[in-house]
Amino acid sequence: MAVIGLDLGGTKLAGALFSGEGEILDRRSAGLEHRGGKDVGALVTGMTGELLASALRRGVAVSGIGIAIPGIAYHTSGNVWAPNIPGWEEYPLRAELEASIGSPGCRVLVDSDRACSILGERWRGAARGCDHAIFVAVGTGIGLGVLVNGNVLRGAHDIAGATGWMALDRPFRDGYVACGCFEYAASGDGIARVAGDLLREMPEYQGELRRISPGSVTAREVFAAYDRQDPIALRTIDQAVAYWGMATANYVSLFDPDRIIFGGGVFGPAVRFLGAIRKEAEKWAQPISMRKVELVPAELGTDAVLIGAGSLALRGSGHTIMENA
Repeated sequence: MAVIGLDLGGTKLAGALFSGEGEILDRRSAGLEHRGGKDVGALVTGMTGELLASALRRGVAVSGIGIAIPGIAYHTSGNVWAPNIPGWEEYPLRAELEASIGSPGCRVLVDSDRACSILGERWRGAARGCDHAIFVAVGTGIGLGVLVNGNVLRGAHDIAGATGWMALDRPFRDGYVACGCFEYAASGDGIARVAGDLLREMPEYQGELRRISPGSVTAREVFAAYDRQDPIALRTIDQAVAYWGMATANYVSLFDPDRIIFGGGVFGPAVRFLGAIRKEAEKWAQPISMRKVELVPAELGTDAVLIGAGSLALRGSGHTIMENA
């Protein structure tokens, strides 16, 4: 028995054939290369066909296919909304995949990348053994995968986990309209945005970031400047740490998790701040829950979503998932 997991990102598609124990038997990757609409759908069905053929050569049956998308997956219809893929406002992804494989015995499941992140870390990563855990994905944006009683929390409209919209400051600013308060200041793009704002507001500043146009500075450059005690970088990262800490306090008080896992491209360079994030969270959080929760880095890196898609397929196929305690 095997399953297929697919991770559709904003710029590439990754896929893998998994054994029931989580071993990757085959994996593929392809760039989106500015595709949109049905062209992206064809890329997904094409890679699925390749992995099904790989399973056939190995003499294993595929019982399920899980696919993670960068947006909202509507469970009733199987349609998806992916804002970074043109033409995917209400795309019938599940129906298209089911038609392409033509096998009613192979179930197709679609979910968000944030949901698959926590499923992946629970199956093979930092959330092993946890029924109550949270994955905070901080990259270009900020998303949240929430596990409650061993199940992913999806909400009434399949939008639970859109934590970038969390209100952590006032007054409201026009910049929050597009992405939310938390994401505006503490995502990868947000760190670059805040540093750029400070460059415009501080004409007297002559540090190393001054050589960069305010609209071109990157989070990577801000982290590098932070290591050299650059004043704008210090203000920017210290603010992000405060936001991450306040958000953590809210997660602890609302969900009472065993473990909060920090991943995504920013945690990377930001993993060193987990102690400072905890210290900030302790000011705001429900104290008993805060003393019990663990804050840990992700273990699976960029494979978390892909592995989570494989876990999604196994769960949907009715198989017991063997987790490493």
